[in-house]
Amino acid sequence: MPHCARDMCHCADMRVIIAGFGPFPGAPSNPSGCLATALARRRRPALADIEITSHVFTTAYAAVDRDVAKLLAQKPDVLLIFGLAGRRQHICIETRARNARSILFPDVDGYRPARAAIERGQARSLTGNAPFHQLLNVVRQNKLPARLSRDAGAYLCNYIYWRALQHVRGKHPLVQFVHIPWISAMPRRGAFKRRLPTLLRLVTAGESLLIALLAASRRVRRQTTEAPPSPAPARPQTHSNSAKPAARNVRARRGRSPRAPETGRSAPP
Repeated sequence: MPHCARDMCHCADMRVIIAGFGPFPGAPSNPSGCLATALARRRRPALADIEITSHVFTTAYAAVDRDVAKLLAQKPDVLLIFGLAGRRQHICIETRARNARSILFPDVDGYRPARAAIERGQARSLTGNAPFHQLLNVVRQNKLPARLSRDAGAYLCNYIYWRALQHVRGKHPLVQFVHIPWISAMPRRGAFKRRLPTLLRLVTAGESLLIALLAASRRVRRQTTEAPPSPAPARPQTHSNSAKPAARNVRARRGRSPRAPETGRSAPP
């Protein structure tokens, strides 16, 4: 169910969708879905009167194709998607989606793409439309390791980012995909376990991301409404037929040599 909150400038009628993924092979418990659900339940004055909906995608290509279209049909101002990157230790602000997918790893339905390109004949990548550096600073202000990334992988995370960006028209809606690492509450092997963030810290950072995205969306909306109307096309000048003989007479007089005084004698040389 949607959760409502009011943003910092008390602007109503804004809609946000926060999404994550469910389990997939190798991740029986996916923290991105937990994060999306927990973030949508936050109650803060900074998010009042904002309609916030959370959604957890089944980690399958068919589910992404079906659900992305339905979510974007709600005309959100912001679509914030989280995904798990289990081998990363940073929160990654993804800046582009590649026209590529793995043909090796099946989704939870057992489907494995037959070709690597998402769409043949299309661009090699699509660049996101969110303020990446601002979002990066927001995460770092929450004392979490973060970086920009140009590689969202070749699995469902990259695929959903690509599909969502295909629906973008200019700056609306703002679409951002964020990769998160494992959270510390989940048992994982490896030396970096002690440096993993908790779910609470990720929710706090996600809330800051959401507020920054809402502010950016408001700026886009303001620029759109305050943009001066484009000038009307100049009307072609028409000349009446009565003016044409007069113009010809003027040109004829300009080309005629001055006449000698009518004194009965020739003009002096």
